[in-house]
Amino acid sequence: MPLWKLSFAFVAFVCYLAASCEAQKTKDMLLSEKVQQLVDWTSRRSVIRLNGDKFRRYIKSPPRNYSVVVMFTALEPQRQCVVCRHASEEMQILANSWRYSGSFSSRLFFAMVDFDEGPDVFQQLNMNSAPTFMHFPPKGKPRRADTFDLQRNGIMAEQLAKWITDRTEVVLRVFRPPNYSGAVALMLLMTLVGGLLFLRRNNLDFLYNKTGWGIALLCIVFAMTSGQMWNHIRGPPYAHKNPQTGQVAYIHGSSQAQFVAETHIVILLNAAITLGMILLHDAASGMGDASKRKILCLVGLGLVVFFFSFLLSIFRSKYSGYPYSFLIK
Repeated sequence: MPLWKLSFAFVAFVCYLAASCEAQKTKDMLLSEKVQQLVDWTSRRSVIRLNGDKFRRYIKSPPRNYSVVVMFTALEPQRQCVVCRHASEEMQILANSWRYSGSFSSRLFFAMVDFDEGPDVFQQLNMNSAPTFMHFPPKGKPRRADTFDLQRNGIMAEQLAKWITDRTEVVLRVFRPPNYSGAVALMLLMTLVGGLLFLRRNNLDFLYNKTGWGIALLCIVFAMTSGQMWNHIRGPPYAHKNPQTGQVAYIHGSSQAQFVAETHIVILLNAAITLGMILLHDAASGMGDASKRKILCLVGLGLVVFFFSFLLSIFRSKYSGYPYSFLIK
């Protein structure tokens, strides 16, 4: 091979190496600037607020060697998204727990995009509901598992932390600020009960009142059978408002989840059915006026039939394919 060809090939190879090194150097500088900017923002606010331009620059565009958990939400008052505010509070608790932990690093950042600040982002991602939590990995596009199943897991910070650990292998420990409301309420209740017993210390016959104890036990049964414990563990929203149509849903459409409002509705329905059964019992076992007993019987039967039909219709709406209904479909 002629010497000039070898010289030309050598020069081309050197130019290619120089260009590659320069491109890698530029890429490393850009990545360093992005990471430093995210760290600076995080030092001022644990959850970084992003608009459309910042989202595309720091989340979508390479290079990126960090994970970002983004909450897409609608916090403006005119949106009337109650669950968005609850989700934002849990996100803030989780982000603060990571920011002030000893294992904090630039491997993971928390951010949020509000609909009114980045509607183009919602349109780009074909997103029509809020809140939504998504994990954007360091490399590649988000997969299906990178979207948090809000309806199944709830919006508690502990559930979010477990999901993030599964997606990023970053172990998060949630530190909640102390809440003394429960202790204060318990102390007030004990003080009230103690004061009542002291005032009635010469006549404690009310402690043997069967009706009072029966009502108290019924309240406990209603609370336990309506899903209050599930609400306490999962932390579901009170209701859900569609940000596009504005329609509010109080009954969850799946058998795997529920709203707090749904729990309250079930409590009222069970209480009405129980009241109907009590009236039927009194009408059957009473010795009073026959016309009065007939009225009690009709009212009790109406309460049981109507509200049990309503309860059955809710059950039927949550379990698709359930074949039975009564009065109300």
